[in-house]
Amino acid sequence: MGFDVELPQSTVTVSAAWGDGDGRGTIVVAHGAGAGMEHPFLVGFTDALNAVGFSTMRFNFPYREQGRRMPGPAAHATVTWRAAVAHAREMSAGPIWATGKSYGGRMASMAVAEGLDVDGLIYLGYPLHPPGQPEKLRAEHLPSIAAPQLFIEGTNDPFVQPIAQFEQVVATCQDARIAWIEGGGHSFEVKGRKRPADEIGASLAPLVAEFATR
Repeated sequence: MGFDVELPQSTVTVSAAWGDGDGRGTIVVAHGAGAGMEHPFLVGFTDALNAVGFSTMRFNFPYREQGRRMPGPAAHATVTWRAAVAHAREMSAGPIWATGKSYGGRMASMAVAEGLDVDGLIYLGYPLHPPGQPEKLRAEHLPSIAAPQLFIEGTNDPFVQPIAQFEQVVATCQDARIAWIEGGGHSFEVKGRKRPADEIGASLAPLVAEFATR
């Protein structure tokens, strides 16, 4: 399964994976910068959402399809998000939530700030700034987003330290909440607690299901 993305210089077909639910809506999921849509964290996450009635669609950004390790221009990612949501609407009726791990979530937020219509945004570790550089915020567009936003964040994630700064940023949003994972790092790993990545991803699904059905 896949869909076409119209980039400025070419059309790229990107891979996608659909999981059926039972009519509660569709959660479209983008990967982080360093791994593609088949990462066990995302597979476990979407499988758990399917089990509670949500359809899901994971997809790759073009740079992953082209075999590159580093993301391309942000404009390529936002047009991919628009194409992904359009494809999800063709696959199933009902509400759609845009979700992403780190980079994938930030790109979703930029697409929505530019006009992409979704029922809500869910961030699996929003990368507010590069680790150790809290002055380099990636948040100027967030207050313009009207759709509800859920930030799922680990309390030990170096991308949101200091936490007080992150909470101040979220407070500037129109409709946003934070779900803290105590002791969690950027991929929600907890020091001293060994768990497979698919299990960690699945553990976040109840927070998303609650947010999407509020």
